Amino acid sequence: MLGLPRPLLAVCVYLLLPGGQSRIPGYNNGFHYQDISNGNGNGEIYFNGIRLHVESPQPSVSATRGSSAILPCHYHYEPELTTPRRTRVKWSWLPANHISASGSPESFTRETEVMVAMGSRHRSYGSFQGRVRLRRSAPGDLSLVINELRLNDTGRYRCEVIDGLEDESVTVELELRGVVFPYYSPKGRYHFNFFGAQQACQEQDATLATFEQLFTAWEEGLDWCNAGWLADGTVQYPITVPRDGCGGLDLDPGLRNYGQRNRLLHLYDAFCFSASVKGTVYFLKHPTQFNFTEAVQACASDGSQIAKVGQLYAAWRLMGLDRCDAGWLADGSVRYPITKGRANCGPPEPGVRSFGFLPLHLKFGVYCYQ
Repeated sequence: MLGLPRPLLAVCVYLLLPGGQSRIPGYNNGFHYQDISNGNGNGEIYFNGIRLHVESPQPSVSATRGSSAILPCHYHYEPELTTPRRTRVKWSWLPANHISASGSPESFTRETEVMVAMGSRHRSYGSFQGRVRLRRSAPGDLSLVINELRLNDTGRYRCEVIDGLEDESVTVELELRGVVFPYYSPKGRYHFNFFGAQQACQEQDATLATFEQLFTAWEEGLDWCNAGWLADGTVQYPITVPRDGCGGLDLDPGLRNYGQRNRLLHLYDAFCFSASVKGTVYFLKHPTQFNFTEAVQACASDGSQIAKVGQLYAAWRLMGLDRCDAGWLADGSVRYPITKGRANCGPPEPGVRSFGFLPLHLKFGVYCYQ
């Protein structure tokens, strides 16, 4: 080896190194391949005059919780091959709360493996086991099918195709249709650190909202003058009508952003996101009203359970639940959903009306979930 020219010697040494480096610093795609190319300087790798293309006709996919989603990914060669090649595909996932706008190499290191496949062999990982498969509806189709979608499945998915010398990928965003709602502690305003906010949303069948979800809610009219945690650790709040105490009259409508805060020490409210529910939320018809304890028992006697806040919001927004009757919910708050504003049912705008957290001995109806 000592007599080899320096460039060839460098290549040999590189290939002997354990875990040879890929083109992206700090990123290991899980496959070993030789990065030998005669590229054109634009990151495009060629060999034998053939180029691998990996594409998706949809940069984003929107679906509902509990349903299935297809994340499209197709590959082909240019020019077309006369002899098939063995290819591997790796699907990986960057959760919505980890996505950075910069697309820096460091963001790749946080990707989680979803599925790896080669020929008829495949393996899925983590929470995706038993829920994912490749569609393979046509030659070159490596689209990922995800069943039983969960709230935490949102984020950026990467379809990476490797065939020895070549490695190309494309990303697809997965979004869930749902609703963002502000949430505060029964103790009052600004009692959650970041982890408390996460737990509070989960207890109401929701997750902390992402920036994109809150921005969409603001575009649709959400106006709330209390700051709340988001999934990325920032604290923000949406304002459609500028006013004193909410950033001032001089600021344009938009999201007021406090930036990243100390996740353990700083206390705020939460913005939660809830998607569609599999069951049904309904107001329990009963000749009498209930205190909170009686309300819980009444739902259980009806073969259901008392509804959570996220379930009520999802039923209102996605299923059109409209009921001008105040009722207990699982967190001890009293609320009711209105899709068509009318007299004696609060403001003219649609929304979930809230009386907040009232003494538990007071009498109201109850919203159940079955």
